[in-house]
Amino acid sequence: MEKLYTAVVTATGGRDGHIQSADGTLDLDIRKPREMGGDGKGTNPEQLFAAAWGPCFLGALGVVAQQANVDVSDASMDVKVSFNKDGGAFLLSAELEVHIPGMSADEAQQLVDKAHRVCPYSKATRGNIDVKVTAI
Repeated sequence: MEKLYTAVVTATGGRDGHIQSADGTLDLDIRKPREMGGDGKGTNPEQLFAAAWGPCFLGALGVVAQQANVDVSDASMDVKVSFNKDGGAFLLSAELEVHIPGMSADEAQQLVDKAHRVCPYSKATRGNIDVKVTAI
């Protein structure tokens, strides 16, 4: 495996802390959402995970669409990452809702399923968290 890029981010303070990338482009306070007892006045790990997964997934969608000679440049998606409690354990789950204008639902779902197989974030979560992928 050839490393193409490595992101370095320093985190302090946990869910009520701070993150900063080594290059300084990411510099954010992290706060628990109100639903989890926080003040909600900062981003949280679930938002950041969703924010990273979406562009990566759309990139994978672009690759599989190009192989199929289909234009998906107007595609958009909502990534919903949930923090769940199951008994004494905490788990993540996700819903990926992808919209591809001008394409039938069946054709879009086929492309979305292919993208889910090749997206690095989808691969990293496969078998580890519950993920629902839908073309809407």
